[in-house]
Amino acid sequence: MTSDTAPRDPLDDLLERVRREPKAIGVLFPAVGREVGRGPGPSGDPEGILGPTVQDEARTALVTALADALGDASPDLLAEEVGALYRFGDAEEKRAVLRSLPALPGGGAASRIAAGLLADALRGNDPRLIAAALGTPAAAALDDHAWRHGVLKCLFSDVPLDAVHGLADRADTELGRMAAGYAAEREAAGRDVPDDARRLLSLTHGETEA
Repeated sequence: MTSDTAPRDPLDDLLERVRREPKAIGVLFPAVGREVGRGPGPSGDPEGILGPTVQDEARTALVTALADALGDASPDLLAEEVGALYRFGDAEEKRAVLRSLPALPGGGAASRIAAGLLADALRGNDPRLIAAALGTPAAAALDDHAWRHGVLKCLFSDVPLDAVHGLADRADTELGRMAAGYAAEREAAGRDVPDDARRLLSLTHGETEA
């Protein structure tokens, strides 16, 4: 006799446990790849630079479940848990935390932890983390100075500017000046100016300088 019951989605089991036992996320978060699977997400990029991977999306769902479980009454605990996921995670887990930041409630401890994690990611040289830090609306937590340097770091780290959320809306004259300096250094060294550098100059109305 066969059952008509569809097999349960493994992610549903993980989400149910986080809602029931929020602190279990520390154990479940690293296990996502094994339990849910791995692969490129909608962007088709297996490195998760141009968009979230399958495991990024599953881990974002876990962070969302954590935020729902803790609610507005425990913002400090939420920030502590999310910070620990990043701090103790490998590069894939850190990338997923960065991509999950829009799932956190705005204001207070959550905003502070978001800004700190974004800044940490941009201090390093891992293209996956740089892209994730700039790739969601959470990048609004970065001040203009940090955001501009993050965008310029994309040029140095071969992160496509297509990975940067809201680039056209936030690009300004100062970013154009920085891009022009980068382009001038490349030209002085006899090196090609990347298309993305020219794109920045175009966005900031400085294309004639490259």
